[in-house]
Amino acid sequence: MERGLDWWRRAVVYQVYPRSFADSDGDGVGDLPGLIDHLDHLRGGPASLGVDAIWLSPIYPSPGRDLGYDVADHVSVDPLFGTLEDLERLIEAAHRRGLAIVLDLVLNHTSDRHPWFESSRQGRDGPHADWYIWADPAGRDGRGRPRPPNNWVSFFGGSAWAWEPRRGQFYLHTFLSEQPDVNWRSRGLHDAQFDVARTWLARGVDGFRLDVFNCFLKHPELPDDPLSGGFAWRAWDRQQHSYEKDQPDLLALLAEFRALLDAAGAFSVGELFTGGPELAARYSAPNHPVFDWRLLEAPWQAHELAQAIDEREAAFGPAGWPTVVLSNHDQPRTASRLARRGRPRDAVAKAAAALLLGLRGTAFVYYGEELGLGDIRVPPWRIVDPPARRYWPLPLWWNRDGCRAPLPWSAGPGAGFSSGRPWLPLPADWRTRNVATQAADPTSVLSAFRHLIAARAASPALGQGDFAWHVRGDGGVLAWWRRTGDARALVVVNTVGRPAAIALPREGDPWRLAASTAGAEVPAGITGGLPLEPYEACFLLASS
Repeated sequence: MERGLDWWRRAVVYQVYPRSFADSDGDGVGDLPGLIDHLDHLRGGPASLGVDAIWLSPIYPSPGRDLGYDVADHVSVDPLFGTLEDLERLIEAAHRRGLAIVLDLVLNHTSDRHPWFESSRQGRDGPHADWYIWADPAGRDGRGRPRPPNNWVSFFGGSAWAWEPRRGQFYLHTFLSEQPDVNWRSRGLHDAQFDVARTWLARGVDGFRLDVFNCFLKHPELPDDPLSGGFAWRAWDRQQHSYEKDQPDLLALLAEFRALLDAAGAFSVGELFTGGPELAARYSAPNHPVFDWRLLEAPWQAHELAQAIDEREAAFGPAGWPTVVLSNHDQPRTASRLARRGRPRDAVAKAAAALLLGLRGTAFVYYGEELGLGDIRVPPWRIVDPPARRYWPLPLWWNRDGCRAPLPWSAGPGAGFSSGRPWLPLPADWRTRNVATQAADPTSVLSAFRHLIAARAASPALGQGDFAWHVRGDGGVLAWWRRTGDARALVVVNTVGRPAAIALPREGDPWRLAASTAGAEVPAGITGGLPLEPYEACFLLASS
């Protein structure tokens, strides 16, 4: 598939959570053949979204302790999802449609059932002895039990250290105890990780999403973390995590890894494990953007959104290129998070789509957002998310199952997702909120997404332009310029549930309405002022 090296800058990347996208064999779990069967929904079909790339959440063999983020084999496919041949068919079918394939690469830790760890835990002298982070105990407690080397805690609760009697040492796990952290300072591990990337590049993937990449290196002396001060429910939040992430030599390691990808014409996007736009901008590089979560934290209020946008623009500057993210597999869905306090779900979902697709940066769309899906309620006996099971009913962890529901394809049996019992409950409104129903409705959230993505793809300004405010929250309205060369666009978002209006800039007069979430007809030209319906968002293009 031929594409320029900077394709990712103007791209719309669609995140597929494989368990929940489409099930082909009736076991209730989504799989790769199911995804292949529905590629026309994403690109190439008569009513496709028109996205540019698919980011696949992990599809590697895994015990499933963290639903695939505990990898037992980095270069194969879990039978739950199909075969390596199925993945090769997916890559080929995607490339025929002009879709890039981005794999989720988990390089900070493995499963405790990975052959590397099984070897490493046997003793201190084996071929993989230093491939994980091992440390001697810091003495013994009053009952003679070994004490952890330092005070580091796991993100999921408890000590970050687990005892291995065969070695007489502790191993580090930033997440679950079944997810031991690898030792990137080991030359053997370093080379093996690079070989993983080479293997997938040779198989035709176009890039990687790097899971918690700023945790790759830890302080070699393993000092205690300082306390954060103040009260916090979770042990993780009671410490400043100064030594298990963001180490000074991380930039050099990233540069080496990125050079490997650059030589293959591949791209990566890094998942920042805690940290704001400034840190994301610091780690970003050409062809290698980094997620920041500032917009994920902002409420649906014009001035709050404007503040978040300002912070991101200031951090990245005109030369940097951010990502735009409103949801993912770890966060509440956009509609559930923003359409609160009586706000109409569909109208807010459409306006949020215009925000996502109209801001400067690479846009990432989580599966199901194009339908305005909300979070599902999962009864306690059906909880799958490991930390949610561990802490229920204590309010210490949001159950991520809520945002991972199966995608409804139709109003037929099993919502068209599966002929079996879905691994998680279907959304309560699946009979009316599904792909087939919304594809036939020109006023649906799906139709709005399609029009907005098409307008973005057709406009150099919307795809690649810079950013400048026109209206910064006045009367609940946000409006900003996108410009590149002679191409100019204006994005307008009414965040409130009442009509509004803005004065249009005189340059480019008259304006052409390229897309409206209110379903407005496209007039020949617009001059003077622009009236807005409640929660309406528009893309306008300068006509000269």
